[in-house]
Order: sequence, then structure tokens, then C-alpha cells
Amino acid sequence: MDLAYARRFASRWQDDWNSHDLDRILAHYHEDVTFSSPMIARLTGSPAGTLHGKAALRAYWTAGLEKIPDLEFEVMDVRAGVDALVIDYRNQIGGRVYEVLTFRDGLVVSGFGAYGETAAV
Repeated sequence: MDLAYARRFASRWQDDWNSHDLDRILAHYHEDVTFSSPMIARLTGSPAGTLHGKAALRAYWTAGLEKIPDLEFEVMDVRAGVDALVIDYRNQIGGRVYEVLTFRDGLVVSGFGAYGETAAV
């Protein structure tokens, strides 16, 4: 993956999240995706903080968008790896988040979010 592709992806990712359109957001993810985040643990009450499959992501993100109706992301920076990228972004309350996404066949197959002192909610 080159940096130009990573930047294009991050721009679309930001626009799709800011649209709050789950079909647009989920179009980037593989059916067998695995995703981990401290926000999953916080919003679901599951200490594992990991979801498996696109349907589980849809359910989680549906609940998240209901709980955070003003959700908005601003990409600050992007890094490219071999088959992965890192999106450094600011959320609606000014918290900085890093999202690491690994790709297979052009879709995100695994990812995780890492938060600093300011969480999303």
C-alpha cells in the first residue's frame, strides 16, 4: 500500500463516517472483519472489546451513532504500511484517536482503535 492510496482511503473514510450512513461506512469492511476498541468495551459492557463480523460492527456502530448523534471525525494524518494504514484523527470532542486498519482483497479485515486521555464519550 502506498501513501497516496492511504490518504485517499482516509479521506473517503472520514466523509463516510461524517455522513453517518452505515452502508457507506461498512462498504470498507470485509464480512469476516475483526475490530477491537476500548469504546466497544465501554458501550457494550463486554471487557473483551472485540467484535467479529460485519453484522456485529453494524449493530455496534448503530448503537454508537444513536448515543453520539454529533459524531464527527477530522483526519489529522495518515501512515501507510505493507497491507495496513494508520489514521490519526480528532473526534467531535477534540480527542485524538489512532485507528489501525489491515486490508485483504481491498477491504478492511482487521482493525483497532487506540485512544489517549480524551475518549469519544
